[in-house]
Amino acid sequence: MSSTRFARATVVSVLVGALGAVLTAPAASGADGSGMLVWFGSYTGAPPKAEGISVARFDPATGRLSPVVTAARLKNPSFLARHPALPVLYAVSEVEDADGQRAGSLTALAIDATTGLLTELNRQVTGKSTPCHVSIDRSGRAALAANYGGGSTVCLRIEEDGRLQPLVPGTPGGHLQHVGKSVNPERQAAPHGHSIDPSPDGRFAISCDLGIDKVLVHALDIGAGTLAFHGSAPVRPGAGPRHFALHPDGTYGYCINELDLTVTAFAWDPAVGSLKELQTLSTLPADVTDRTGFSTAEIAIHPSGKFLYGSNRGHDSIAIFAIDGDSGRRTFRGVEPIRGRTPRNFAIDPSGRWLLAAGQDSHTVTVFGIDRQTGALEFTGQSVPVPAPVCVLFDTPR
Repeated sequence: MSSTRFARATVVSVLVGALGAVLTAPAASGADGSGMLVWFGSYTGAPPKAEGISVARFDPATGRLSPVVTAARLKNPSFLARHPALPVLYAVSEVEDADGQRAGSLTALAIDATTGLLTELNRQVTGKSTPCHVSIDRSGRAALAANYGGGSTVCLRIEEDGRLQPLVPGTPGGHLQHVGKSVNPERQAAPHGHSIDPSPDGRFAISCDLGIDKVLVHALDIGAGTLAFHGSAPVRPGAGPRHFALHPDGTYGYCINELDLTVTAFAWDPAVGSLKELQTLSTLPADVTDRTGFSTAEIAIHPSGKFLYGSNRGHDSIAIFAIDGDSGRRTFRGVEPIRGRTPRNFAIDPSGRWLLAAGQDSHTVTVFGIDRQTGALEFTGQSVPVPAPVCVLFDTPR
């Protein structure tokens, strides 16, 4: 057995031992115990808010979602990511005072594959307050997080057992402060890092900053655990870039803009790490003229690469676009109501047959079938109670 395989086998053994105390807990499962695990990040507090991260089982053959149970008690675990190989999940805690510091935190949690319950491995501060997004690179060696309140992005190295190492100090280092502002005095008086995602080759990280109206490209050194400014692409003034999705073919990327309810398409050059704007379209039909209190949140591309989806809060819908594979440009296909309130997040299952939409303020997750020929969404009739869901994460290790 190679040293790498031996190390991973040892890790799994350690994690199973650590979880022995919870193996007898009730499993989150369908009627026959089948299906994949799916976790829900949340905001915590008195009911109807959550106690932490919730878990259920989803059956991709039938589209059935089981009732949820609490998987881990954690404060404001608003965004989740999974390690690509180890049974480990990562959660930001969207707080301002982690471990007595003016900082948020990122927690590594071991996964019990039988129950979906989670046990904390370790926790590290993210350098600034209120982290709101986390992603893991394909090698599983680096965790990236965006700090909304602090207007920054961070990189933390991941140990062989999935635990998080502390931030690397210095410039460039593990913490990268964004600078600037934009035209909206209430939301854009300072930088607000809203997401950060590694490129497939691990050389770059793409970060949406709502406060400065830019999609930033950072140079990423996974081995060193550092970030450095590399380039940027502006969006319309006042747009407020929030989340980013790279097309499966690796040559196009899409940014959903929170404040003006649009999606901007870019050409992505992976060789040099550059973005070039192609097109910006609204996430709402033209006849929706009163958009007071509306904003967008999540963006996702269908596994086929043919369709793009974005969530509209206030309008409480999912926008549907068709993607032209030759140009990367999109055609607006309409919207589908989520049958809930405030779709902060949604996720497409790995088969591409189903979409789960989280209604933050209705405390529900609704299930939709996806027409893989047209991209249309069909409500299945399921609306499962989930406390304050703000992130949906399927268990999809590689």
